[in-house]
Amino acid sequence: MTQAPPPPDTRLQRSSRDARPLADRLASWLATQLPVGAHPAVVVHAGTDANGMSSETLPLDATWTEGGEQRVGRYVARVAPAAEDFPVFPDYALGDQYDAMRLVAELTDVPVPAVRWLEPTGEVLGTPFFLMDRVEGVVPQDVLPYNFGDNWLHDASPEEQRDLQDRTVGVVARLHSIPEAIATFAFLDPARHGHAGETPLARNLARTRAWYEFAVPDIGRSSVTERGLAWLEAHLPPQQGDPVLCWGDARIGNVLYRDFAPVAVLDWEMATVGPRELDLSWMVFAHRVFESITGALELPGMPHFLREEEVVATYRQVTGVEVGDLHWYHVYNAVQWCIVFLRTGARQIHFGEIERPEDPDALMHHKPLLDSLLAEVGA
Repeated sequence: MTQAPPPPDTRLQRSSRDARPLADRLASWLATQLPVGAHPAVVVHAGTDANGMSSETLPLDATWTEGGEQRVGRYVARVAPAAEDFPVFPDYALGDQYDAMRLVAELTDVPVPAVRWLEPTGEVLGTPFFLMDRVEGVVPQDVLPYNFGDNWLHDASPEEQRDLQDRTVGVVARLHSIPEAIATFAFLDPARHGHAGETPLARNLARTRAWYEFAVPDIGRSSVTERGLAWLEAHLPPQQGDPVLCWGDARIGNVLYRDFAPVAVLDWEMATVGPRELDLSWMVFAHRVFESITGALELPGMPHFLREEEVVATYRQVTGVEVGDLHWYHVYNAVQWCIVFLRTGARQIHFGEIERPEDPDALMHHKPLLDSLLAEVGA
C-alpha cells in the first residue's frame, strides 16, 4: 500500500494581499457604517495560520466615538480570497455565509459569532468581506494536526476529550433541529447556483463534480478523485428524511473552545441543505484523515477519539434520530478532501512552496484511506 506523505510542516500561504494599508481602508469604510462623527480608527492584527485553508481571517480592533462616548469593538474580518491566489472554492458567496450565521444565531443557541457588517462589493479590500465579533478561545490545530501530540487537546484527559466530542455533536444536533430548513435556508441550496438534481443530496453531488472540474485546469486530472466521483454518481442514496441545515465543514478544527465547551462555531463557506449524514460523516472523516497520516508515520495518534459508533450513538441520544449508513458519505467527503488538496496544492505551487508533482494524486495525504473505502465497495 502506498503511504500518504507527511503533511508540510510549514504554514500555508493563503494570500498575496499587502496587509499594511488595510487598517486605513477599513477605518474609512467603517466610517460609512457608523453614525456621523464616529471617526473610527482600526488596528489590524496578525491572523492565525494554524487552521483553515480557504478564506482569510483578519483580527482587528476598532475604536470610535458614539453618543459622546468612546466605543471599542473587537472583530474578525472574514475576507474572500482573490482569484489570483488560487481560491479553494469557485464561489465564496460571503453574503450567504453572513446570512447563515445570522439566522443560526436568531433561531438556536448554537454559539456563532455575531455578524456585524457586510461589504459585498470588493471595493474596499479587493474582495468582499464581513466583520463578526471576535471570540476568545482555543482551537484544535490543523498544522501540525492535533493528533500528532504536544497540544492542549492531545494532552487532555480521555474524559475531557470525550466531553469536547459530545458537546460538539450536540452543536451539530441543534443545527439540524432548525425546522423547515429547506425553506429557511433556500439560499444555500446548490440549485440556486445552477446545480441540478432531484434531491438536495443529488444537487450537492453535482456541485462537487463542478468543483472538481474547476480545480482540474490548474493541476490536472486526478484518477482517484474521478474513481470516487464515478462510484458516488452510480450509487446515490435515495432521499431519507427531511433535509436539514448542514454546517458543511463540521469538524472540531472549526470550533473555538473554552474548558472543552464550544464557544464559537466558525467557517460556514460549505454550508448547505441536505441529509444530516453529511455533517456527521464530515466530523468523523476529518479525524480519520489525520489518523491515517499519523498511522503512516507510525505515530500513536488518537484512535479512541471521534469514533463513528460513538458519534452516531451520541447524536441518536440527543435527537432521537437513527441515521443511515455513513459509507457513501465517507466516500463523498473523501472526494471533497481530494478537491481541497488539489486546490491547496495548486496554490502551494503558485507560491513556490512545493514543486508540481507528476501525478496530482501525490497531493492526497489521505489517499490510502480513500483507496480502502473504494476497495470495500469494489470500486
